[in-house]
Amino acid sequence: MTERWDLIVIGGGSGGLACAQRAAEHGARAVLAEPGPLGGTCVNVGCVPKKIMFHAAELAHGIADAAGYGFDLELRGHDWRKLQERRDAYVLRLRGIYAESLDRRGVTLLKAGARLEGSGRVTIGAGEHEAPHIVIATGGQPIVPALPGANRGISSDGFFELAKLPASVALVGSGYIAAELSGVFAALGASVTVLVRHDRMLRDFDEMLSFALMKAMRADGIAIIENAVPKAVTKRDEGLFIGLEDGRSAGPFETVIWAVGRRACSDGLGLADVGIATGAQGEIITDLLQDTNMPGIHAVGDATGRETLTPVAIGAGRRLADRLFGGMSDRHLDYRLIPTVIFTHPPIGTVGLSEQEARAAHGDAVEVFRSDFMPLYHGLTERRRRAEMKLVTVGAQQRIVGLHVIGMGADEMLQGFAVALRMGATKRDFDDTVAIHPTSAEEFVTIR
Repeated sequence: MTERWDLIVIGGGSGGLACAQRAAEHGARAVLAEPGPLGGTCVNVGCVPKKIMFHAAELAHGIADAAGYGFDLELRGHDWRKLQERRDAYVLRLRGIYAESLDRRGVTLLKAGARLEGSGRVTIGAGEHEAPHIVIATGGQPIVPALPGANRGISSDGFFELAKLPASVALVGSGYIAAELSGVFAALGASVTVLVRHDRMLRDFDEMLSFALMKAMRADGIAIIENAVPKAVTKRDEGLFIGLEDGRSAGPFETVIWAVGRRACSDGLGLADVGIATGAQGEIITDLLQDTNMPGIHAVGDATGRETLTPVAIGAGRRLADRLFGGMSDRHLDYRLIPTVIFTHPPIGTVGLSEQEARAAHGDAVEVFRSDFMPLYHGLTERRRRAEMKLVTVGAQQRIVGLHVIGMGADEMLQGFAVALRMGATKRDFDDTVAIHPTSAEEFVTIR
């Protein structure tokens, strides 16, 4: 017997949950298929547990800084296992909250995998289901390179399974994950090496952020090996060694973590059988309305490979439900000016165009304003971590098209500035805003 719904959502991560719940609020009869834990990457092996580990690292830095403020502390060590247990218990509670939220909104949860069978038809477990609208929100997964011995390393998912702090760790990659996890390991006492394929971390971001981050990482004792292209991982009595294409070797390491990117979780869904177009990494191709090339089949979140951030998945999922079931025919997510934060030490906040991107697009119409200063907090600490900021403007009106910051509080200050950029703020608007003193954020409205 075939069960009929208004909406079938495949995937219980941030995007799928947001879409199903918003659709139900509009009165749609919705079912969500998810064989694994609710919450997807963000809740289980991403944003939430990662931020908890960031806080642990920040506390470690704070303990080190306390002497500068007159505290005489005796540190008796850190219990990694206790942190892991409390972190995982918190994640478990969140899963329960998501399940309760689905139930409260009348969304049916089926704990089984799903496969597309044709127009409007989906098999979930052993059951047959139909709906005029199907949303694929299956998320993404870490990439482990096809190299000899690569299975001796772990992915970022495996990071959250570590039962103890490794004495030495290598992170292979230059993006969010390598940058964030290296800081956690170093702050909690591990010897950390990061292997970067090219010449800098965060190559997709403004160069100021990359070089400032690398300086801060090295100051925290993190070794960065540039132009390092892995060839193989070997195991010896001393530990793991990473052989590089140019003949160099790095090691020994107790743990190797691959942070070389992510790909869409799209295998086994039957996409090719129903003719859905996908990209090189399995990402589902969608238009601005989140529609695939097949009528009635939509996709949101990391499964699309577009701006793989949790708030993006949530925003796209909610707007799609608004469009399909809320009578908002043109409702869709605007993928421009998406703010993002990298929880490094210090944190990074960025929104809009990098200086390089702006100059490529607007040439001589670009004017850049920079600030480099020591936050007041570090005025009394042995650790000296400078903050750097940049405004990228275009045209005679100096409309701000890019805003970038690395330093204490960058993660919290960015949200408000992102609103200003979406509203078309100019340098004059910032100049005319009264500064809040003493803060780091005031530099953005006093920068010359």
